[in-house]
Amino acid sequence: MKIHEYQAKQLFAKAGVPIPRGVVAKTSDDAAKAYGELGTKVCVVKSQIHAGGRGKGRFKEHPEQPGVVLVKSPDEARQHAERMLGSTLVTIQTGDEGKQVNTLYVEQGLDIARELYLAVILDREVGKPVVIASAEGGMAIEELAAEHPEKIIREHYDPALGLQPFQARKIAYALGLDAAAVKSAGTFLPKVCRFFVDNDCSMAEINPLVVTGAGDLLALDAKVTFDDNALFRHKDFAELRDLNEEEPTEVQAQDAGLSYVKLDGNIGCLVNGAGLAMSTMDLIKLHGGEPANFLDVGGGANVKQVTEAFRIILADQNVKAVLVNIFGGIMKCDTIVEALLGAYDNIGITVPLVVRLEGTNVEKARQMLADSGKAIITATDLTDAAKKVVATL
Repeated sequence: MKIHEYQAKQLFAKAGVPIPRGVVAKTSDDAAKAYGELGTKVCVVKSQIHAGGRGKGRFKEHPEQPGVVLVKSPDEARQHAERMLGSTLVTIQTGDEGKQVNTLYVEQGLDIARELYLAVILDREVGKPVVIASAEGGMAIEELAAEHPEKIIREHYDPALGLQPFQARKIAYALGLDAAAVKSAGTFLPKVCRFFVDNDCSMAEINPLVVTGAGDLLALDAKVTFDDNALFRHKDFAELRDLNEEEPTEVQAQDAGLSYVKLDGNIGCLVNGAGLAMSTMDLIKLHGGEPANFLDVGGGANVKQVTEAFRIILADQNVKAVLVNIFGGIMKCDTIVEALLGAYDNIGITVPLVVRLEGTNVEKARQMLADSGKAIITATDLTDAAKKVVATL
């Protein structure tokens, strides 16, 4: 689950991670008032969307205006806010469609001596969280990682013990910090690492992490995502969710108890089991196709859930064919076929449909397909199914 920058900073503050002072603004008047409340000559007005690259992003309606601007008066804050709110911001992470800005965050100006990069993620190969840092933070971090990977600092730590003092010093020295900033890093870095573990994050990124003229480290930005599988431990996070920022079909699937991720291809996939779903997508690509989604209906899905899965897949206008790949274990093959035939009539499947079945009650299910009289293409195995669905395009 993703949250907005201002929400992440509120959580940072509770965890003792230093942040600049800021005010949330929902209207242009709010933005003007926030400038006065912060009391600095320069403030920053930031668009709040679930995407990075906002500083380099541009609004569709106002191509000359970036998603993050400096203002020097209440009137400037108001004017920029009027243009930003309700407009569509396009960044490197949003795609061409962009995201509508409904909230702004107005933040105090700072005496910035240096900009660094800091993130904590989970290294699945090692089985530990890892701190990733660079002395060259800011908007070009992606290019830096690609062109100069040697400038990226990595430090794993034990999630139970947290980042140890010697590790914090090691990172600080590698970043080239002076004595005052090293001291600040000694408290800042362990707090971010503890925040990552305590809140079951999948990522906690600060870009840029700034060093002020006084040598203090502050989180000038905050990008936090949580592990969905651990949200049951954090009931209060539910109020942080912004459904307007999420893919509608993914929300619909979650409500139906389905695991669904929208992709950019044109072959819809309905599969039971995450591993089988990934294998299905791999084989589609191997034979020249592009999957339109990951969709796992699970091992115990019912007719209603399978029907809803078809609705979600076919709601994507890019889908030109559908591959159903089922291994009937807990879920019986005839249950899938019953739902499939019901969806065919109720929803109106107008694209080619390829079905591969194996497992419990498979012969009964295949006979049901044969007797249905529907224009459904059957496959004998997964490779055959992948080849047949790609051939329909």
